[in-house]
Amino acid sequence: MNAPAARIEQGDLVFAREALYNDGCIPDLPDDALLAAPGTRGMVVTIGHAEAAPEEEIYLVRFESDGGALGPPVGCLLEELTQDEAEAKRLATVGV
Repeated sequence: MNAPAARIEQGDLVFAREALYNDGCIPDLPDDALLAAPGTRGMVVTIGHAEAAPEEEIYLVRFESDGGALGPPVGCLLEELTQDEAEAKRLATVGV
């Protein structure tokens, strides 16, 4: 597997590297709801840090639904994202 991109910026196009599920942080969705399947395209809305780990960046990403609408913002770690479209296509064929 390719290494994550060295730097992702606000507004960048990214893809989910793995299945991302609601951990309870999105109140309007059931816990464990699938937020993004591997290979799902999204856009970085903002970048921040967790108070418990200020050295680690958290990327707030809105992933596309099957219909193309943007879903709720999802907090992601760098290793959960890729900017490599070929890798994203490969991941999408593997599925959840």
